[in-house]
Amino acid sequence: MEQNSQPKWDAKVSARLTRASADQVWAVYTDFFNFHKWFPGLPSCHGIHGTNGELGCIRLCSGFSISSDGGGHDRGSEKWAKERLIAIDHIGRSLSYQMVDSNIGFNSYVATVKIVPGGDDGHDHQDGCVIEWSFTVDPVEGWQLDDMKKKYEVGLQGLAKRIEDAIFEV
Repeated sequence: MEQNSQPKWDAKVSARLTRASADQVWAVYTDFFNFHKWFPGLPSCHGIHGTNGELGCIRLCSGFSISSDGGGHDRGSEKWAKERLIAIDHIGRSLSYQMVDSNIGFNSYVATVKIVPGGDDGHDHQDGCVIEWSFTVDPVEGWQLDDMKKKYEVGLQGLAKRIEDAIFEV
């Protein structure tokens, strides 16, 4: 009887927004079915089950570049993932979701996003916030954890810039 002896991968990335408030950023994340509007490299995202932003709802994200081939350059079928909202805390501004099905080679994927007002330095700044995105996943074939974390960091920085640009465009 062979068991997967590799431990799960755990990682956390974060992005600081200097102008957008935690409430403004939280509104983006609770619009669970429209994440493609904010996340770079995600062409399509829409609801396929339940009510947007409510526990148990499921979104279909497709067309993105992350996959288990490491570079995401597989010319085969379009990459997609179905993700279920499994926890939401409006007071603490955190939510968790799990990948329930996909063709990108991720197994047992669970992510948690937390919006920290002012930042993670313990001070309550008037402006700004930090987005913390942590995930746990079984090791992904063709990837190294550091490469995966770097891809998430780049995506999250792009998302933070898009949010602030949209909120403060003149």
